[in-house]
Amino acid sequence: MSTTRDLLRTALGLAAAGVPVLPLRAGKVPFGNCRTCTSNACGGRPDMKSAGPCRCPGVCHGWAAATTDADIIASPVWASAWHKAAAVAYHPGGAGLTVVDLDDAAAVSWARQVLPGTRTVTTTRGEHWIYRGAMQSANAVRPGVDLKSHMSYARWLGHGTGTLTELPDAVRALIARKPATVRPVVTPPALAGGGACPHRTLAYLERGITMAEQRITEATCAVHTTVYRTFLAVLSTHGRCGCLTEDHTARLFSAAQAKGESPRHCADAWNNARTRLGL
Repeated sequence: MSTTRDLLRTALGLAAAGVPVLPLRAGKVPFGNCRTCTSNACGGRPDMKSAGPCRCPGVCHGWAAATTDADIIASPVWASAWHKAAAVAYHPGGAGLTVVDLDDAAAVSWARQVLPGTRTVTTTRGEHWIYRGAMQSANAVRPGVDLKSHMSYARWLGHGTGTLTELPDAVRALIARKPATVRPVVTPPALAGGGACPHRTLAYLERGITMAEQRITEATCAVHTTVYRTFLAVLSTHGRCGCLTEDHTARLFSAAQAKGESPRHCADAWNNARTRLGL
């Protein structure tokens, strides 16, 4: 088991190499907001697309707290976090990297057949394949495969073996949005009070979905709650007229999964919102 001194030494070594680091609690979980920053009251940090900047000296902003500043990493403010930490994490996107997280043997087998070789790190259940180049992060891009880069963190498990290679198009393509399926036009039902359904104006629905995606993407804490409330808001406005399509749902789920939600959590949040609204 790594000691506080071991973790700090590892973190400082990575930072010196230009890799932003942060401590992780047991269970690979980052430290939560301090009292001052609770529920992002501080305004967040500029790289979290919030109203920041946050000047909190602590390590309470998840992946956005990752830094290469040795003075911060070794500061008394961070000392208590290192004493409670179980591991070191790093922000791949901040180092210009992308980690293809392969969770099981089947995922590793797929990668060996499809992806070019690169630096490989053995994990508890599978492997991390690390490429030079950053991109949008996303979970569950295929069975057992997550992508960790911008706005994400990965646990440091050592230098691994092999040589870094450039991020291939095959990895970037894993999050490419599929073209929308052409569907027949559905005539929305009349409003209870009379008048035309506002969803006849496609821009109205598109604006609603775009705003929902943005709300999820900009969440900096309580992500699962934010996803549920966003799904609830979308369904309460657009769920009864037949205007929502599978493509709209996929966009919302993709935004949630990019924030770390699992497909199961997305489905549960969506179904719970439908149940609450009686849909």
